[in-house]
Amino acid sequence: MSQPFLTGIRVLDLSQFLPGPFATQMLADMGADVVKVEPPKGDPMRALDPVTNDRGASPYHALVNAGKRVVMIDLKSDDGQRDFTALVSQADVLMESYRPGVMERLGFPHEKLRELNPGLVHCALSGYGQNGPMRLTGGHDINYVAAAGQLGLTGPGGKPHMAYPMVADYAGAMQSVVAILGALVGRGRSGQGAYLDVAMADSVLAWQSQALTALKRGSPPARDMNMLTGGAAFYGVYETGDGRFISLGAIETVFWENFCNAVDRPDLISRQGEPLPQTALIGDVAAIFKTRTRAEWDEILGDVDCCYHPVLDIDEVEVHPQNAARGLVEAQPGLENDHAISVLLPFWIDDQPPRPRKPMSEVPAGDVVAEWRGE
Repeated sequence: MSQPFLTGIRVLDLSQFLPGPFATQMLADMGADVVKVEPPKGDPMRALDPVTNDRGASPYHALVNAGKRVVMIDLKSDDGQRDFTALVSQADVLMESYRPGVMERLGFPHEKLRELNPGLVHCALSGYGQNGPMRLTGGHDINYVAAAGQLGLTGPGGKPHMAYPMVADYAGAMQSVVAILGALVGRGRSGQGAYLDVAMADSVLAWQSQALTALKRGSPPARDMNMLTGGAAFYGVYETGDGRFISLGAIETVFWENFCNAVDRPDLISRQGEPLPQTALIGDVAAIFKTRTRAEWDEILGDVDCCYHPVLDIDEVEVHPQNAARGLVEAQPGLENDHAISVLLPFWIDDQPPRPRKPMSEVPAGDVVAEWRGE
C-alpha cells in the first residue's frame, strides 16, 4: 500500500502472551505506531515456548511483537504511573488483556482514561468478558472453545479434539481489530472514543448461530453425524494408501459428479443425498482413497474441479506453490539464528503483497513520551 491505512494512529499495548499482541501487530502491519508496554520483568511470553513447553527462552515473543517498539514501565511505581499517563493521554488506541478489575487496581479505570483522553479507543480483551459469573475466571484457548461449544463439535467420535492453531486466541485478536477499526471510524465522525469489551469466548460463540439454530430445529450437530462434522462422504478427511491424508469438500452436486467421474465411480453420483451419517458411502470412498498414494491422488484430482486438497504437513506449507505465490511466509529479520518464520498480514492491497515487518525494538519510555508529546 502506498500510504498505510493507519499512519498516524498511536497504539498503546498493555497486553501479553498471544491474543492482544497479535491484534496490535495487525494494526502495526497497517501502519499504526504500536508501543508495547511491559513490566520490568517483561512479558511472560519471552520465557515460554508454547510449542515445546520450554520455560527458558522463546522466539515467539519477538515474532508476535515484530513491527512494534517495546518500553518497560512499572505501572505500580510513581514514575511508571507518570509515564503511562503521558502516553495514554496521547494515544489513539489502548489495548489491554487483564482480567476485569486490574486496570482499576492500577489506578486507570476506563472512566479515568476517558477523562484523560476523550478520543481514546480502549479495547479490553479478556477470556469471558467484563460481566457475567465467569468474568474473573482464569482460562486459555482450550477453555474458551469449550465454553462456546466449538470443542464439543470438533474431531471424530470419542473425546473432542483440540484445534491448532488456537481458535479462540486468534478469533479474539481479530475481533478486537474489527472493533478497534470500527471505533476509529466512529470517532472520525463524532470525535468520541469508545470502551470495547471483547471476550475470546464470545468471539468463538459468534460463529455458532448455525449450530444453535440446528439445535432449535431438532437436529443438533454432533461429531461424525452431520454434513460438516464427518457424517457426509463428500465432505471429510480420508487416508491414502501411504498413510497420508487428503481433504474432500464436494458439497455441490457438480463437484461430487466431477469427483466420482474422476475416480471412475459414476455409480456413486446418485448416492450423494443418502441420509446422514453416510456410513456405508464413507466406507466406499475411504476404500477408493486407500488404493493410491497421496502423490498419485494429487496427480489424478489436483486439476479436477471437485474441491480436493492434500492435507499438508507443516513442513510442506511454506514451499507449497500457492503459499509461495501469495508471499506471506518469510524469515523474520533479526531472528535468523532462531530460524524464526513470520507470516505477514493476510491480505494484499492494490495488487501489492504485505510489507515485511521490522524487528521489534526496545526503547526507553522517556523517548516515546517526548516523541508523542512533540518535544
